[in-house]
Amino acid sequence: MSLAGHRVTVTGGAGFLGSYVVQRLRARQAEVFVPRSREYDLTSPEAIHRLYRDARPEIVIHLAARVGGIGANRKNPGRFFYENVIMGAHLMEAARQAEVRKFVAIGTVCAYPKLTPVPFREDDLWMGYPEETNAPYGLAKKMLLVQAQAYREQYGFGAIYLLPVNLYGPGDSFDPEKSHVIPALIKKCCDATERGEDEIEVWGTGRASREFLYVDDCAEAVVIATEKYDKPDPVNIGVGKEIIIKDLVRLIADMTGYRGTIRWDGSKPDGQPRRCLDVSRAEREFGFRARTDFTDGLRRTIEWYRRTRSGR
Repeated sequence: MSLAGHRVTVTGGAGFLGSYVVQRLRARQAEVFVPRSREYDLTSPEAIHRLYRDARPEIVIHLAARVGGIGANRKNPGRFFYENVIMGAHLMEAARQAEVRKFVAIGTVCAYPKLTPVPFREDDLWMGYPEETNAPYGLAKKMLLVQAQAYREQYGFGAIYLLPVNLYGPGDSFDPEKSHVIPALIKKCCDATERGEDEIEVWGTGRASREFLYVDDCAEAVVIATEKYDKPDPVNIGVGKEIIIKDLVRLIADMTGYRGTIRWDGSKPDGQPRRCLDVSRAEREFGFRARTDFTDGLRRTIEWYRRTRSGR
């Protein structure tokens, strides 16, 4: 499928990943519509039907989500479950009714069971319950997969489901109430260095591992899958490499120039013990392979944060 000239609606298109996806769609000469929350409440069926009447999409890429780090998930499990499950269910049903040609549902690595064998393979999604701190969010997003497969089976609806790993990059949220691990660590190290503080506190033990994908690489994967993938099977989107959190903290401290003490708060949760994806299906099915070196991506993210804070 060539995207040139096609009407594509991107929910969450003004957000972190969404803004990169929109740039890549426009580079392919797609006609992109980005609904804003002040105009279209995506938890409201009436607003969603109005959105589809206004935008007349041929393709919908659903990126909008109520999301945050471990702290935000622990504070808002009910809200994170309800808003994510209701948005997805209504958006896909209304897309079916509007005869949308393709629906691209974006899931989350949080959908995987807590003790999934590493590397995570798509066939392992139903082997157990997700890690408790973000299970409501992960399960809500996993319902998109159930709905996509059910709609494909019953209605022949062209829905696909992608599973991105943890993202990072310029434009990420550095709000301590919402941020994920990389922006949270960058902010802590930069702030401490600027203030001359000699200690930072980090949640957990540092023994957990995570895999990180540069946001623009993920955007390219989403767009390529939109163009080329049309099967019911979920697809991991990542790099296939993990890093221990203690090593990540040391790396970010070094790259930001922080030289103080790192104090680990073991009373706070580590989250899922390990995260690392098997990314062979994405390469096999639509030729995606992440290109951005991790340290180079971190450098760009740190530079963006400092430049944005200084107003330059």
